[in-house]
Amino acid sequence: MVLAAGRSLRMGEPKLALPWGNTTVLGAVIQAIAEGGAEKGLQGILVVTGGHREVVEQLLNQLPCPVPLRWTFNPHYEGEMVLSLQWGLEHLLSTTQAALIALGDQPQILASTVCSILQCYQEKGHALIAPSYQMRRGHPWLVDRSIWADLFALSPSQTLRDFFLKLNDKVNYLVVDTSSVLKDLDTPDEYQREKPAQ
Repeated sequence: MVLAAGRSLRMGEPKLALPWGNTTVLGAVIQAIAEGGAEKGLQGILVVTGGHREVVEQLLNQLPCPVPLRWTFNPHYEGEMVLSLQWGLEHLLSTTQAALIALGDQPQILASTVCSILQCYQEKGHALIAPSYQMRRGHPWLVDRSIWADLFALSPSQTLRDFFLKLNDKVNYLVVDTSSVLKDLDTPDEYQREKPAQ
């Protein structure tokens, strides 16, 4: 699941549609997830849209993707990210055993990271897996259906930090050697600093 419902207020324009290499910011995220999960049982990718809906959904219509790609509009997108996460979980396929949660503005993520997380789940069955770089938790992370109820129980005023604190004993941290799991794009300066050379 890709959370792509933000309003890009600090960027000043729809950041998910900004150029990134030979694609866009959102396109790079979807490409990494698809490549990393194609042989690891990934059923498909669900994108939760919200702010700049028309731009984002038009972009999704044009993206090549080797796995099924669909999207759902969260009418409560102006609230906290938890609301988009809950909305997305409600719209996943009934056969979904676990959800990999990624950010739409994190084009730096690597397919190898996605692959490692899915492989860890397949081999060890941990209910909650998060990548860790230098002792800091990042994205994307995976949550088994058995504990989705804890995510649905979060109030709009709570954050994912509250969720991870509550389930601290269930978190399996997968140590990675890339800071990409910590990075997203919020401002024009961050975009200019991080974007790949053309």
